[in-house]
Amino acid sequence: MSDCCSPINNEPEETDVVASGDSSCSDGACSVPNVEAAPATTTTNACPACGQKGKAVDTQTVKALLSVSLRTIQEGTQYYFCKTADCDVVYFNEDGVQTYGQDDVRVTVYQKAAEADETPVCYCFSHTVGEVRAAAHSGTDTVLIDDITVGTQVGQCACDIRNPQGSCCLGNVRKVAKSAGETTAV
Repeated sequence: MSDCCSPINNEPEETDVVASGDSSCSDGACSVPNVEAAPATTTTNACPACGQKGKAVDTQTVKALLSVSLRTIQEGTQYYFCKTADCDVVYFNEDGVQTYGQDDVRVTVYQKAAEADETPVCYCFSHTVGEVRAAAHSGTDTVLIDDITVGTQVGQCACDIRNPQGSCCLGNVRKVAKSAGETTAV
């Protein structure tokens, strides 16, 4: 298994990118590694339902989060995460024949229900969208973010198997806090 805050592939997700001079983990554990691109293959990573590019996830992530029989998992097959909000598909395999929707996973997927207060945004430390918004409105969001950061630094996170996207949640947490802070300022 990889470090919980390291993406499986070499392309950061939108929410994994942090502003210049900012780091999702102060010790650099959550930074995107500088890895050369893999050679082109004939497989695609486009979601078969919405056509959007999927993010490669480790098979262990898919196994940990599926609520259906794991007999359907094909070893040696690459799985992808679909982050498109209005697409029901959460995971799909490299040829697009196998898909798993929101009803097939154990948790509510942040990217699919980002507007609902009860949706988890930090799966390791059980922070919800509503909790992060409330912290942003009260000005304590940095305390919450610092708490998550410390937890990841001391090895208490398992984002690679608890977070459906298979990587660190801090980008998502910061996005929710920033959005809530912007609405408060208006």
